[in-house]
Amino acid sequence: MLGASFSLGEVGVPFFNLNAEADALPRAWSSRVLERFGGGNFKVLRMDGTPYPDEVHDYAEGLLVIDGELRLRIDGEAVTVSRGDLYVVPAGVPHSVDAGSTGTLVILDV
Repeated sequence: MLGASFSLGEVGVPFFNLNAEADALPRAWSSRVLERFGGGNFKVLRMDGTPYPDEVHDYAEGLLVIDGELRLRIDGEAVTVSRGDLYVVPAGVPHSVDAGSTGTLVILDV
């Protein structure tokens, strides 16, 4: 699966520009799986300021902000995740995204 910014690094492994990958997506909140690791997914998406509804997963979900800011609501409590921060939502915990979240987000499903 070759992405918008795919190239080979010095040792021949795939290289992705995460901001370019997110910008190339057809719409916000539509993720793209860049790699799969032992049953988990490494996904990227673009946040555009619109909220995202409450959801619950049967797996932990790592949310890594590459650029911008993610305004989460975890079990009803507001949490701000800034550029360079990683927030891990435990399996079974309800979470949503409040309005105002913008930038590039990486999701690690484990």
